[in-house]
Amino acid sequence: MIATVRPLAALLAGVALLLMGSGLLGTLLAVRGRIEGYDDQTLGLVMSAYFAGFFFGTYAAPGLIQRIGHIRAFAFYAALCAATVLLHPILVSPWAWALLRLGTGIALVGLYTVIESWLNVQAPPEQRSQVFAIYMAVSLLALAAGQWLIGLWSAAGFVLFNVVAILICLASLPVTASRMVQPELPPMPRLALKKLFRVAPAGALGALLAGMAVGSFWGLGAVFASRLGLGVSGVALLVSATILGGAALQWPIGRLSDGSDRRTALVVVCVLAAAIGLGMMLPAGQSGLPLYALWFCFGGLAFAIYPICMAHLLDHLPPERTLAAGSSLLLLNGIGSAFGPALAGVAMTRYGPEALPAFFAATLFLAALVAGGRRLFYPRDNDTPSVFHLMLRTTPSAIELLPEVDAAETGEAEAP
Repeated sequence: MIATVRPLAALLAGVALLLMGSGLLGTLLAVRGRIEGYDDQTLGLVMSAYFAGFFFGTYAAPGLIQRIGHIRAFAFYAALCAATVLLHPILVSPWAWALLRLGTGIALVGLYTVIESWLNVQAPPEQRSQVFAIYMAVSLLALAAGQWLIGLWSAAGFVLFNVVAILICLASLPVTASRMVQPELPPMPRLALKKLFRVAPAGALGALLAGMAVGSFWGLGAVFASRLGLGVSGVALLVSATILGGAALQWPIGRLSDGSDRRTALVVVCVLAAAIGLGMMLPAGQSGLPLYALWFCFGGLAFAIYPICMAHLLDHLPPERTLAAGSSLLLLNGIGSAFGPALAGVAMTRYGPEALPAFFAATLFLAALVAGGRRLFYPRDNDTPSVFHLMLRTTPSAIELLPEVDAAETGEAEAP
């Protein structure tokens, strides 16, 4: 494994620095937005703009990367991202922040696409699963580590925005200095959404609703913490506890779903996550150790829903359609992530901070109802049993790292 990771060290170092900056920025904007007097609805819309940019950037990035190459594209997107970050404390208005978040989303998805497509080429075929797991673990840990940088300087000034920009610029150094051969980006096929719902409706709707819940956490989790009166360190602890819960519990929960109807796992995980959301609304769950324990468990459960949905979908598709199906499910999850913060922000403005965990509970309970109904009335066997993989919603290029995709491509190459 050491021999496998060493050639990828530059890419993984770039990922760590990039996600530390990205993780810090999301929390910083929530805290700074509260200082500027923005209500929850406004902050929800601002945060939704990031996911909209991520969505649009997914389509724009491959063309630019193919035209100018990976290294120059990484430098281009790093400069765009650093510029949008530094403009936040200069253009302090909701509309300006929404446009800047849109630009940040476009830039970050471009950076992720460069890194992930490069990982695809460098990862040895027999160790793709391990490389994918390392990449996801580095991503989660870097996101959690980035939260703690917010306590070093005041969120009311420029310094923390400068720190984010510096981290993004530093992330470009190991990548642009790399001597690795630049890969070609293949065309990214997509499975029609109508067909996706026909093949695995529980997985499709589960991914959409999980995107709404988890996207609302990314956009408004820090806002919720600040509305409870937590200080900067408390906000960082709550957000990082949720992320670390996702890192610690996602894999064991997913592995338990292997070898059985994953809709059962979806029902159990979604019901438990919804119940935890209800617990977050109680006064006893809004302070002290219970507060952070509830968010840790919520992260462990909620972060597992999308990869369980992915595994469920792949259970019922031939290997040669894995990449198209995964890309389409990623699209659905991204749509949910774009709408979730906006809807949750409206609810928080009207009903208070408790509306955020209530939104978690409502969306995930609906996902449990869908999966449970499908499990009860439409029993089915796994046509092509797959294996659960620890996974974040990232770009379609990451899906190419799955060993199922590699096996499908190998089979196609060997076919007469």
